Amino acid sequence: MNPDRYHLTLTAGGRPVMHGWWASETTARAQFTTWIGSWGGLPGAQVTLVDEEAGETLTTWPEES
Repeated sequence: MNPDRYHLTLTAGGRPVMHGWWASETTARAQFTTWIGSWGGLPGAQVTLVDEEAGETLTTWPEES
């Protein structure tokens, strides 16, 4: 199990504010939701969850149109 597989990033105003890495997708998705609730009010906030092993963005908030 890769401890750095799921990478969560919070940016605000186009600048990185916080990063987190988890081995479990379930844990990373729970943190994704928590970060939106805790930090979603920052101006220009964006939260992104990436599967680093697959090289794939799993989800982004707010959703891109």
